[in-house]
Amino acid sequence: MAAPEYVPSSPAQQPRRGLPLPPAQPWRAERPADLGPAQPVGPALGNPGPDQGYALKLVRQFHDRLVLAEGEDAEDAVMGCLGVALRRASIFGRAPVVHDLDIAFTLWGYLGDAPPELIELRRPLFQALEHHYEDQRAIANQVPEATLRLTPAEVKSRWPAEWRELLGVPAHP
Repeated sequence: MAAPEYVPSSPAQQPRRGLPLPPAQPWRAERPADLGPAQPVGPALGNPGPDQGYALKLVRQFHDRLVLAEGEDAEDAVMGCLGVALRRASIFGRAPVVHDLDIAFTLWGYLGDAPPELIELRRPLFQALEHHYEDQRAIANQVPEATLRLTPAEVKSRWPAEWRELLGVPAHP
């Protein structure tokens, strides 16, 4: 099949290319609001990470699965476990995934089979949590980093038998 007339047939008829672009310059945090590669740390700053708002979409998958004790509220459970999940994601330097939330809800016993002692521990910690940012941070910071580095399968194999160790709760006297 012949080419249409408007298709260039020789190199002289080819469109001219512009000047080549210079190589990209390295990025530097020079503006006042630029945080740079090192994120600030300190009280009430949380655990910064990329695309953390995505966890709010992922958490919808858990609303129907939450097992709440009498007097507990689903929104309080979500607020407490969300901080744990976001902390886990930030440790790995990535956006949150469903496994982060699965681990957080499993650790605090909201996916079922929670021992009565855990329910008694979490009830005052999670009560009206939506209104208390400092308490949300305390729950997120209570879980040891070693626990957050475990895979979901490792957490499920150790939970509920080792729930105190996984949550960093001292052994019951």
